[in-house]
Amino acid sequence: MTSIVGILCHDGVVIGADSSVTFTHGNFPTIEQSSEKIKIIDKSIIIAGTGAVGLKQRFCSIVEEGWKQNLFTGSEINLSTLIARETIKNFGQTAISPPKIPFGALMAYPVDKTHYLCEFGVGDFQPEHKTENLWYVSMGSAQPITDTFLGFIRDIYWGDGLPSIQDATFAVVWTLGHAINVNPGGVNGPMQVAILEKNRKKHLEARILGGEELGEHKQAVEDAKDTLRKYKSNHQADDIQVEIPKAPDN
Repeated sequence: MTSIVGILCHDGVVIGADSSVTFTHGNFPTIEQSSEKIKIIDKSIIIAGTGAVGLKQRFCSIVEEGWKQNLFTGSEINLSTLIARETIKNFGQTAISPPKIPFGALMAYPVDKTHYLCEFGVGDFQPEHKTENLWYVSMGSAQPITDTFLGFIRDIYWGDGLPSIQDATFAVVWTLGHAINVNPGGVNGPMQVAILEKNRKKHLEARILGGEELGEHKQAVEDAKDTLRKYKSNHQADDIQVEIPKAPDN
């Protein structure tokens, strides 16, 4: 079971995930334990997957090999098509093919100094890039929770389009925290968050946020919740005057 969230920003990409892995015997869950779900390739590419762990390992290997062969150039559409084709071909070697591929992934990566966020759909593994019109995505078993919460965040915070990395990280931390708190099972902390942004040399670099940075964003979420609580305390029902209409005369 997994919950992953990705946001395309005007200055980079943010991807977050929970860390729960469920072991199964057939369709019966046996145990649940913590595992790292986000992989960084050569400080340049972020990958987070949902579904079969073995398929994620194979997908990461394909992406890493493509990076080593300098395939991350030119058109992002051609690149993602190539990655999807090679992955589906690889999966097919063990009789796994669309539309029943039990794996999907998010990939943040650079091409010619520009950052991209691509979703590879569960089932068919078809690539879809996030854009200025639709810049966020969630995947995994908690998607019904995270999709709706991201819609709430967009309505409140993102009226002007693509967010900054700072604002997107805040949103990812809040969304994952909400999913971890209310999901019916199989999604648990600690959350992991990675960002792709320009470093001091103006080169795009991928890294996982450390505990202190993550803690600052968690505190910002708590501050936002406190603001909502204060709003509630200032608008109690007994302070609202309601005029009850008179019954009509017979």
